[in-house]
Formats: sequence, structure tokens, C-alpha cells
Amino acid sequence: MSPRFMPFKTAPELIEALTKVEKVLATGGLEPSLGELVKLRASQINGCAYCIYMHVSDARARGETEMRLFMLDAWRESSLYTDRERAALAWTESLTRVAKTGAPDEDYALVKDQFNEGELTYLTIAIGMINLWNRLQVGARAAHPVHAATAA
Repeated sequence: MSPRFMPFKTAPELIEALTKVEKVLATGGLEPSLGELVKLRASQINGCAYCIYMHVSDARARGETEMRLFMLDAWRESSLYTDRERAALAWTESLTRVAKTGAPDEDYALVKDQFNEGELTYLTIAIGMINLWNRLQVGARAAHPVHAATAA
């Protein structure tokens, strides 16, 4: 599969602005491990191989267990995730599929019980950002590194 376009080369000022938002999110008080689970789950839903590869790699580097990464697609049926993670994952799925879900009150109630308003704002923007990155990478047909994947 060949890339359709190269956004990092053709619009570096936009990529720089998105990267600045990511840097602010990284200092926003959400646990880095939670952020990686959210990014990975949204990327799974969106079918973004590039982002799945990146966030699995990042989560592993942060000490995330293989089993929690393997089970993420079935988090609702697994006891490996905390109530806070479950709330964030439900909110992630709800907002990633917002045209279908409408962000139901049940999912909001779960996340509101686990996150204060500031954290909820950061989480919601983080979900929006990963969905943006997924759409950019899927649309561009960005390819994840093959050499590293085959070496693992």
C-alpha cells in the first residue's frame, strides 16, 4: 500500500500545531498509561494500523502488560481494567462512534464519577485528537514500520 499524501511534509505548520496540543495533553494530569489505552482503543475502532502500532509500542515502553493490550478489544468482559479505565474506555467508544451513539448519558455518568471536570476536558480532547490522527493516517494511507514489526 502506497501513501496517498504526506501531511508531515506538505503541511508541517498544521502538524506542529497538533503536536503542541499533544504536548499540553501529556502534562494535563491524566495517567500516561490511561492515555495510551484510550488512544489504542480509538485506533482499534477506527482501524488505524499506524496508530495501533505506535500506541502498542508506546504502551509497552511505559510498562503496560501484554495481556492488557491483547484484551483491550474485550475490555467490557475482562477484569483487567480499573473502574477509572472502564469509564474512560466507555467514553472513548462513545465519542469515537458519536454519530451512532450520541454520547449517551450512561457513558457520561460513568466518566463523571471517575474524573473531575478538568480531567474530563483533557480526556475528551485527547479522544478528539486521536480520532483526528486516525483519520489523517488512514486517509493518507500511512504505513507502520514493517522492519520493527517483523523483528518483534
